[in-house]
Amino acid sequence: MNDAGPVYIFDTTLRDGEQSPGVALTVVEKLAIAQQLAILGVDVVEAGFPAASAGDFEAVETIAREVEGPAIAALARCQAQDIMKAAKALESAKKPRIHVFIATSDVHMRAKLQMTPEQVLEAVTESVSLARQYTDDVEFSAEDATRSDPDFLVKVANAAISAGARTINLPDTVGYAMPQEYGALIRYVRERCPESVVFSVHCHDDLGMAVANSLAGVEAGARQVEVAVNGIGERAGNAALEEVVMALTARKDYYGREHHVRLPFIYQTSQLVSQYTGMVVQPNKAIVGQNAFRHESGIHQDGMLKDPRTYEIINPELIGQGSRLVLGKHSGRHALRDRLDRMGLSYTADQLHRLQLRVKALAESKIAVDDEQLKALWSNEVHGRSESVG
Repeated sequence: MNDAGPVYIFDTTLRDGEQSPGVALTVVEKLAIAQQLAILGVDVVEAGFPAASAGDFEAVETIAREVEGPAIAALARCQAQDIMKAAKALESAKKPRIHVFIATSDVHMRAKLQMTPEQVLEAVTESVSLARQYTDDVEFSAEDATRSDPDFLVKVANAAISAGARTINLPDTVGYAMPQEYGALIRYVRERCPESVVFSVHCHDDLGMAVANSLAGVEAGARQVEVAVNGIGERAGNAALEEVVMALTARKDYYGREHHVRLPFIYQTSQLVSQYTGMVVQPNKAIVGQNAFRHESGIHQDGMLKDPRTYEIINPELIGQGSRLVLGKHSGRHALRDRLDRMGLSYTADQLHRLQLRVKALAESKIAVDDEQLKALWSNEVHGRSESVG
């Protein structure tokens, strides 16, 4: 791909991410996460939905006043009271963005909104125009875009642009799209709108396609990706910030796009969000999971000791992580020797062989052998001391 400028990272951890069932963040916690997102270097922080509750309004107002660096966005339906409340909450922001949305699919217009397409178009024009009275930075989202008629989306997008929207977001609200068709949809609408407008993608993970769809959108010309830390969000969650960013980083040869995220802060941001939301990061989660850079297979460990690039496409130190060779039942002698040497523990060839058998036997109980346990095994083997390895 040719370089089309940076991909803007729009973080919705505090809005869509907090819609994860069971998550309820305090204003203090939201502010702490927003400050960390600013350190991380995201371009936009969607601080919340001010019309949803008094707590959301207070959180957006506080973040707008306290956080500098990224644009601070507030969500609003295409309703005057929502937009005015968002504008009020954003009064102190140095870079305020009002993010207005309305559904555009037949099922949403008919069953939820009970509006005709013409009424939706009128609402878009009126709402974006009203939002522009408060800020130059207005984003419009066509909810359920991937189940909407593409030609109607073109009409809606152009109506929003004519009314003053600078960013057009085409969300895969229910995680319905496949990457090829989502990319084609982004391209179809984008090619029928002014080139100056930033197109954005916002993908949900109901079919496990959120990151793939987001990247397909980038490939089709989207210049903003809406993400959440650790992929949290409504139902199965959103595209994970860390996965999108590291895909763009590791495969810059393919995408040819820059971003503004500061990689060394990815892991600590993930941990902070996990701590405050109570949502544990699954061990095999890409990029930030406990096992993302751990290696147990003896063949893999041998390759890692010779050159980490054999089995790691990302240097974990770039994101504040570290790689680790796990001593388990699949481990080989190379990793055991390396761990013993790092710990300064001496051994003979026969002792190394017997230690490897002991490690494998202990690991059969479904645990990885840590340094303390290994030292106890070594002491038993080398010095004949009976020490606990539990």
